[in-house]
Amino acid sequence: MAVRTKAAPPPPPPLRRRRLLYRLRVLRHDPTAVLGLILVGVLAYLVVAPLVAVLSDAFRLQYGDEVHAGQQPGEWTGYYLWRVFRSQVSGLLFYEPLLNTLVVSLGTVLFALVVGGGMAWMVTRTNVPGRKWLAGALVVPYMLPSWTFSLAWLTLFKNDRAGGQVGVLQAQGIQTPDWLAYGPLPIVVTLGLHYYPFVFLLVGNALRRIDAQLEDSARILGAPRRVVVRRIVAPLMLPALSSAVLLVVGRVLGTFGTPYVLGLPADYRVLSTGLYQAIRDRSTGVASVLTAVIVIIGVLIVFCDARLLREHRRFVTVGGKGAMDRLSDLRTWRWPAFALGAVIFVVSVVVPVLTLLLSSLTRTPMDLSTLTLSYWFADSLPGAVGFPHGIFRGSELWTAAWNSLRIVGLASVICAVAGLLIGYVVVRGSAPRIAAFLRQVSFLPYLIPGIAFAAASLSLFAVARGPVPALYGTTFLLILVMAVTHLPYSSRSGIAAMTQLGRDPEEAAQIAGASWWQRMRRIVFPIQKGALVTGIVLPFISGLKELSIVVMLTTTGTELLTTLSIGLVDYGYTQLANAVVLVIALVSFTMTYLTQRLTKSSLASGLGG
Repeated sequence: MAVRTKAAPPPPPPLRRRRLLYRLRVLRHDPTAVLGLILVGVLAYLVVAPLVAVLSDAFRLQYGDEVHAGQQPGEWTGYYLWRVFRSQVSGLLFYEPLLNTLVVSLGTVLFALVVGGGMAWMVTRTNVPGRKWLAGALVVPYMLPSWTFSLAWLTLFKNDRAGGQVGVLQAQGIQTPDWLAYGPLPIVVTLGLHYYPFVFLLVGNALRRIDAQLEDSARILGAPRRVVVRRIVAPLMLPALSSAVLLVVGRVLGTFGTPYVLGLPADYRVLSTGLYQAIRDRSTGVASVLTAVIVIIGVLIVFCDARLLREHRRFVTVGGKGAMDRLSDLRTWRWPAFALGAVIFVVSVVVPVLTLLLSSLTRTPMDLSTLTLSYWFADSLPGAVGFPHGIFRGSELWTAAWNSLRIVGLASVICAVAGLLIGYVVVRGSAPRIAAFLRQVSFLPYLIPGIAFAAASLSLFAVARGPVPALYGTTFLLILVMAVTHLPYSSRSGIAAMTQLGRDPEEAAQIAGASWWQRMRRIVFPIQKGALVTGIVLPFISGLKELSIVVMLTTTGTELLTTLSIGLVDYGYTQLANAVVLVIALVSFTMTYLTQRLTKSSLASGLGG
């Protein structure tokens, strides 16, 4: 009789295989590490690779320059460094635009400090009437596109040097000199009117946090007012003042619209317009060197800001809330102070908007006897070649509006979701190196002026590189670049939001058998819907009025509202350009207002309260 033997159990899998199977099961339920690696790869290609590409183009000879450099295309060269910094045209390419940039930056900073700082002190530290209204009204200029002020300035002061229709003063027989119509003075004034809200907000919030008891104690001990300001107020205000100065300088460094509109007729170039001109002339190597210079300056500005903030953290005050709310009595100067604030609001908001509106409604600038709706609704405009109808009649405005809403909207959604995922990996992940990389690289676009990052992206995506095709002229490139440039804000918002969300809801769902995607869809995203909405709406508002980033990336089929308005300026169609800018300003202001109502916040929250 045969004896049936029991089959031996299969041998256990090798140790390495068991570990691999265990890790795969863990990753299926918690793919944070894989998600982190994917985000690292995406950010490395979209943020770091453009900077590497632009540096590479600065040191590799480009096609068409082999005769001048005596080398073959693609070889390593220092020709572009010599051309920008040491050649006979260095002054035109670099040193003159650099000097003009410094002049404009210094003038804008002084203008913004005087206006924004003075208004911040008046609203936060005095009993001026209408403090709450002033706190909100004086922030409105930042809601408008930056070149709104420059177009209004041209409408008022343009002379016959640039050709086309002259401004209001010239039409009335008043000859406006070139220095008033174009160049550094109008650029400084218009940029100052746009950027003084930065100083107003930063300085105003800092002033609210200074305990007035410190000043009272010094005065009781006999210190005169100038000593109190020099020994107490000034040291406590240094962090806010330094941040305001560096922030304004960084913004001016990358701005394009205003220097282009007011500087081009007088051949007054700054670094941003010089970079744009180099790209239009297909001087890729020169443009790469200028891009590198702008990037280095932008990084140094932010690092200086961080260093100053660390040094000034020792200036800390602790005081009662009632002491901070003590206001100086202006007595008979209360209403004149309010009138001054109202005048600044009128000059920075009412006058530019009203000037553009009346210009778009009159055939002769500001001549009410020539009122017309032709520039808005006419089927045909005599003498207009490139845009022969009102803005609402043709397809150009609607196409540009659809492109703006579609491109900016998709970029904002991608930006918000990516920011929340970065926050999730940074807070929930167990790999500190991946978290540190995502923190730093997602913030890197903030250090780079917009026009420089656009130039770097153009350098990377203008030609096919490996499996990635050339993307120049495509909608996809605009969406990518706009999403990446606004990523610093959404990533910081996502990190802050995920820090405040505990692990308990996810762990409970995981115990119940929910997959990672189900936990994200049913728990994380619904709980963080406020951060998602904010992360979508704020980049959307900024993207609608963005010009510096998109001016070099748009083509005929991807024109946006901002590039449409600049194109009309180039054609000399002042009324049509002003009408398009008014449409942008209306949409931007409406979205900002709805965002504040939705999030129950305000740009000037805390000021004047």
